[in-house]
Amino acid sequence: MKQYAASEELSEIIRRAGHFVVLTGAGISTLSGIPDFRGVGGLYSRKDIDANKLFDINYFRKDPSYYYKNSRDFLYEKAARPNIVHETLAKLEEKGYLKAVITQNIDLLHQKAGSKNVFELHGSPMRHYCMNCGKKFDFDTVLAMIREKEVPYCPQCGGIIKPEIVFFGESLPEYALDNAEYHAKKADFLLVLGTSLTVYPAAAVPEITHRAGGKLGIVNASSTYIDDVCIFKAKDLGGIFEKLNVLL
Repeated sequence: MKQYAASEELSEIIRRAGHFVVLTGAGISTLSGIPDFRGVGGLYSRKDIDANKLFDINYFRKDPSYYYKNSRDFLYEKAARPNIVHETLAKLEEKGYLKAVITQNIDLLHQKAGSKNVFELHGSPMRHYCMNCGKKFDFDTVLAMIREKEVPYCPQCGGIIKPEIVFFGESLPEYALDNAEYHAKKADFLLVLGTSLTVYPAAAVPEITHRAGGKLGIVNASSTYIDDVCIFKAKDLGGIFEKLNVLL
C-alpha cells in the first residue's frame, strides 16, 4: 500500500509539471539484466576484463580487438530488452508528459522501448564510423561485420571502425550536452532514476535544474548529494514504476 501511495504521489507531480525531464543511469538497466558497471558483477568488478582498457581511446587505437571481443556479449550479441521503467518513460513521452530523457547509458534500451527524445551523454553504439575516412555505419552493419571477423574494418579504406560511444580521452558529444543543459534549465520537475550522481557532467544536471528553480525527485537504491532537496524520494525503481504504469 505504501508503494502504491508513493506511485500516486509521483503521478500527481508529473501531471502537474509543465516541463518534466528524466535523468537515467545504469541502475535502471539492472532490471533488464545488465549489471551496473561499478556494482556487484559489473565490468569494474570482473577479473577477466580491464574496464579501463575497454573504453580507453588510446588502447582502442592500439588494439581494437580488446573492445570488440569484450563488449560483444553485452553490447552486440546478447541484446537486453527494455523493462518496466523504460516502457513507462516511453508511455509518458507518448502521452505528452515527458519532454526529454537525458541518459548516461549506452544500451539503447530507451529507444527500444519507444522513447524518441533521448540525449545520450556518453554516446551510443547505434552509430559507428571509420576512424580514417569518417564513413558512417549503422549498428546492424557492424554487427554483421563482427560476426564474420572479430574487428570490423572499413570496406572503403581499411580503417578501424569505432562506435560513437565516448571513450576515456574523448570529448562528450556537444549536441547531447547542449540539449541536456537546455532541458535541465527548462525543467520544472527533473526526476533522477538509477544513478548515484557521482560521474560528471551527468551529476551536474540536477544542479542546473535546482539553480533554475525547478523541483527534483529521485528513485535510487543508494543515497545521493541531492536527497535533501528532493520533493520526491524512493528506492524501489521496479515497484514504483510497475504501479506508475498502471496509473497512467
